[in-house]
Amino acid sequence: MKQFIDRENELNVLNKEYASNRESMVVLYGRRRVGKTALIQEFIKDKSALYFLATEESESQNRDAFRTMIADYFDDSLMKNAMVSDWISLFEYIASRKSSDKFILVIDEFQYLGKTNSAFPSIIQKAWDNILKNNNIMLILCGSLITMMESQTLHYTSPLYGRRTAQIKLKPIPFKYYNEFYPDINKRELIEHYAVTGGVPKYIELFGKQNDIYISISEHILNTSGFLYEEPTFLLQNEVYDIGNYFSIIKIIAAGNTKPGKIASLMEIPQTSLPKYLHTLIELDILEREIPVTEKNPDTSKKGLYKIKDNFIRFWFRFVYPYRSYLERGEKQFVLTKLKQKFIDAHVAYVFEDICREMIWDKVIDGTIPFTVGKVGRWWDNVNNEIDVVALDAESNNNILLGECKYWKEPVGVNVLTALENKARLVDWNKDRRTVWYAIFSVSGFTADLAALAKNRNDVLLFDIN
Repeated sequence: MKQFIDRENELNVLNKEYASNRESMVVLYGRRRVGKTALIQEFIKDKSALYFLATEESESQNRDAFRTMIADYFDDSLMKNAMVSDWISLFEYIASRKSSDKFILVIDEFQYLGKTNSAFPSIIQKAWDNILKNNNIMLILCGSLITMMESQTLHYTSPLYGRRTAQIKLKPIPFKYYNEFYPDINKRELIEHYAVTGGVPKYIELFGKQNDIYISISEHILNTSGFLYEEPTFLLQNEVYDIGNYFSIIKIIAAGNTKPGKIASLMEIPQTSLPKYLHTLIELDILEREIPVTEKNPDTSKKGLYKIKDNFIRFWFRFVYPYRSYLERGEKQFVLTKLKQKFIDAHVAYVFEDICREMIWDKVIDGTIPFTVGKVGRWWDNVNNEIDVVALDAESNNNILLGECKYWKEPVGVNVLTALENKARLVDWNKDRRTVWYAIFSVSGFTADLAALAKNRNDVLLFDIN
């Protein structure tokens, strides 16, 4: 499945940079397999461009490979056999040989060059300041190790700080594009695929070969030789040093322990030692800190909980990591049976809530929700009352939308709306002057009674995902 889907905004950024009359240096980074190289290839396919993929080999081997690629591009046999001992000479050669049109130079996996030579960002800075930006060359620095890319290119201590003209942190593809990847399956099946693949193009490609989600899980994740069996280890091992502590934190959160005090207690470490781990996992887009969306001071709120943001990571730590001993013993069918028992209620249903919250923005744009939303999230109190979707007015501060998400096999009835109305009274947000809207999301439709009630009430919105 080789498709290029979504990424319109990112392509627009790159094309605007290319079309501009000023110098252009773009930093493009994001997790492994999120589609950075595919985006670059789509962007440069009709342009004069040199693409170089750095490796974890020595600096001299990378430099030789770069020289060879330059020689092949410009069809220069002398350069191919030349002995070049510095990078600057190679950049000068590119500037001297390129045509008058804007030329694109891409260095992919840039962080490996900085890893083998800590001075490499300074070399690029010198090349940019003295050669590239003055010769109509667009430079794209791309990398998949987020912490390294940020420290080498974006941090104020980097020699390249302040020189970028744009940066793109590439995210997984949103659920709303999934029907383009899987045009032959229904919405419920799309949600279940998204719950595992999480918008990562490489994972989507693997799962696209088989519509049955459990066959794909068995083949690619539960199989000890499968492509995704060790994926979280590969994602984290180059980003962090003490991978064991990070794995422990993610496992604890995946099991439903989301409060910092509880996480620290289960790890048997002081709570004061926890923030550095949580901060790193948030930077890596693996975790996110959630607070009730109605909180007035979110940064200082004591109601903060930690949630696994990445669907695949959440799935792996919930259904694979605890059972690895069985999988290593060849008991894949036993693990798959356990997984099937809890996959929907313990995983997909929560991903469905994320999908519904994301839908709110589109429903504002198409006019279904009759006010401009500024914030979307969840609400909960200290006695286990919870509302799945809460959207707050961005303008008048008078409107609030409260929603419930039901990933059921049966149609949703009036009782769900009644329960939501009762919980609405507990939400302490502008009670004296607010207008409350109610939204119910379902993958199996609604009962006739609820549909009739919603038809006669302007404040009730029903969203049938199918």
